[in-house]
Amino acid sequence: MFYLNSVLMAGNPQQGGGMMQLVLMGGIILVFWLFMIRPQAKKAKDQKKFIDNMQKGDKVVTIAGIHGTVNKINEDNTIQLEVTPGSYLKIEKSSISMEWTAAINKAAAADKK
Repeated sequence: MFYLNSVLMAGNPQQGGGMMQLVLMGGIILVFWLFMIRPQAKKAKDQKKFIDNMQKGDKVVTIAGIHGTVNKINEDNTIQLEVTPGSYLKIEKSSISMEWTAAINKAAAADKK
């Protein structure tokens, strides 16, 4: 660290401090991007792919915890969800939870084995 500091300052000790602060700020921005922005963008991309691949007959869970089966996919970004036989709810596609839906489908697959 002492060697790096002396190389950056090159004779005048007050000129090197700004360069070190700039490198440190760049490192903080890089870490923030790696641990916060990138994973969130990946999750949003996966959620969009999940919603686009939804089909009639899929068992899903909404973010409010409502379990049901997709009965109809409408053109206005809504779906008709059958919660009990003959009982339907019209909800937004974006209100389907990818994580909870995967969890119930995984549990159902494990029960079939």
